[in-house]
Amino acid sequence: MALSLFLGSLFGALAIGVPIAFALIVSAIALMYLLGMFDSQIIAQNLINGANSFSLMAIPFFILAGELMNAGGISRRVVNFAMALVGHIRGGLGFVAIIASILFAGLSGSAVADTAALGAILIPMMTARSYNRSRSTGLVAAAGIIAVVIPPSIPMILFGVTGNVSISQLFMGGIVPGIMLALGLGIVWYFISKKSDESDLPERKSLKEVWEATRPTLWALTLPIIIIGGIRGGIFTPTEASVVAVFFALVIGVFVYRELKISDLYDVFLSAAKTTSVVMLVAAAAIVAAWLITVAHVPQDMAHLLEPFMDSRIQLMLVISILILAVGCVMDLTPAILIFTPVLLPIAEMAHIDPVYFGIVIIINLSVGLITPPVGTVLYVACGISKISIVELTKGIWPFLLVHIVVLFLLVMFPQIVTVPLGWFT
Repeated sequence: MALSLFLGSLFGALAIGVPIAFALIVSAIALMYLLGMFDSQIIAQNLINGANSFSLMAIPFFILAGELMNAGGISRRVVNFAMALVGHIRGGLGFVAIIASILFAGLSGSAVADTAALGAILIPMMTARSYNRSRSTGLVAAAGIIAVVIPPSIPMILFGVTGNVSISQLFMGGIVPGIMLALGLGIVWYFISKKSDESDLPERKSLKEVWEATRPTLWALTLPIIIIGGIRGGIFTPTEASVVAVFFALVIGVFVYRELKISDLYDVFLSAAKTTSVVMLVAAAAIVAAWLITVAHVPQDMAHLLEPFMDSRIQLMLVISILILAVGCVMDLTPAILIFTPVLLPIAEMAHIDPVYFGIVIIINLSVGLITPPVGTVLYVACGISKISIVELTKGIWPFLLVHIVVLFLLVMFPQIVTVPLGWFT
């Protein structure tokens, strides 16, 4: 009863256009009436507690770091570095997109930001070299969501806070799956590009030219190493790492590359503040709903529904993956993590599934929704940059979407892909 009321009120509110944060509060109020314990102070208190989290402080700082990197010229230099390495081969710009997406993922942690930055630079270049527009745009969008898997990842922070799971371990657990996604995209793109009619291939760069492109990028390339190395070595927490990222990006943009002017900082901070306010309001509202979900024993109700699959870890993970894939198609990644983590994580723990591994699978599951209609945020960003319809892009992205599904299936079948390397990194 509680589960049906929660989902019914949530999706009912969303269906009539209520913003996701307020829809979460509506569903929480519905549960409170069911339990006969309505009290506005409970809502206010949990809203404040939901935002008052040291770990959540990492989100605004990583968002700000991403904005500073884009404004400070780091994005362009990362693309130039990748161009020097593989830009001369057939389909080279596609491989540039994949390599750059890995590097961007280690800088910003936002799929939307990475897709926007990469797409604005690469999609016009790919079109000029006679790449199929829908296919190349699909690759950029599919590569962009690597940002939610490779650390630092904002969705991992949200999962860790909501589920009380180590964010540092989630960061380390995402490295190998993120590399698998990039390799899978590279393999598929290799076979696609063999059939292309690419024009105006540039000459192979000399070692001197490669070094000239690499040298200005070294500052940017050291940031992921500092973040991951600092967290792995216990030098700072993920939240402290986000502050280091902001300081590093600010210094590079203002004093090293000298493309970020003091007069630009107002717009950069304003953009970061707008994005942060949306994420934090949803996170605070989700904490209210999560508290009521626990009090109403919704996880126990869901466990009862999934009881036939509890004896088999693989069957349970397959069923949950199918459920989350469906959810990801109709709900954005951030609210989906905040809503379903307190419901499904206790079930995974009952089945003795590693919470870090479970979090990685859930995040990759929901990231697929970012590149599938009707809600795919990254899909619409890529459409806007490429000036093509959502139908055209959907046709172009499906080979790369299959890569994500295959990686997801491998993770379900072989949890050691996450758990074994996790022992190396932590």
